[in-house]
Amino acid sequence: MNGVEYSCDLSKGIDLSLPLEPTGPRAWYVDPMRIEAVRGEGFVGEVAQGGSVNFRNVFFNPHGHGTHTENVGHILTTDFPVYKSLPTTHFLAQIISVELEQVEGDWIIQADSLKGKILPETQALVIRTLPNSEEKRRKVYSGTNFPYVSVAAMRVIAQSGVQHLLIDLPSVDREEDGGALAAHRVFWNVPDAPNYFKTITEFVFVPQEVADGSYVLNLQVTSLMNDASPSRPVVFALANS
Repeated sequence: MNGVEYSCDLSKGIDLSLPLEPTGPRAWYVDPMRIEAVRGEGFVGEVAQGGSVNFRNVFFNPHGHGTHTENVGHILTTDFPVYKSLPTTHFLAQIISVELEQVEGDWIIQADSLKGKILPETQALVIRTLPNSEEKRRKVYSGTNFPYVSVAAMRVIAQSGVQHLLIDLPSVDREEDGGALAAHRVFWNVPDAPNYFKTITEFVFVPQEVADGSYVLNLQVTSLMNDASPSRPVVFALANS
């Protein structure tokens, strides 16, 4: 990086994902996710209830529950599963902490908070919003007018060359925006030339003790035929070799 060699210890990953569980964070008015044992014809898929194995159905919404990664298929008629947007899974990443600003009752990430801070080699940008409350791990965001990214700030991100954006909010856009999804559109360059290989990961959580700076990101999703999938972003701190 800039002529300097770095190394990272792959045994010391920092998991930025939140577990997909009934008490985890959610948005968009979805009910809590649930896990239920399969039952039928004398069978119960629960060892604790006398079954021979645990065999459960899982009900969740990829956009509404827990850490998830999405691609431009989220806002297009084109079917393009998100796992195809990640032909590689390791990226040079940067964690940035950003103070939210209040504008006409909304809390927003503004362009000035990002200008000059994104390193030119950054492929994946992780935004930690401040204050960084532990409440993010379990918060129900539905109907809260949660913080979001201004269109100008998203232009800064897109123009910086960032390919993968990770954020600790339910969405980069305002909860109620009349369907505009303006920040999504700027990031994915819709409608001019939609980019199928850029992703947005929402509902991450960056622990307080994790410093801002450069990392290697490993971003994994399930091979789900959908525009969004539960994901597990893990970062590894960089050190001079």
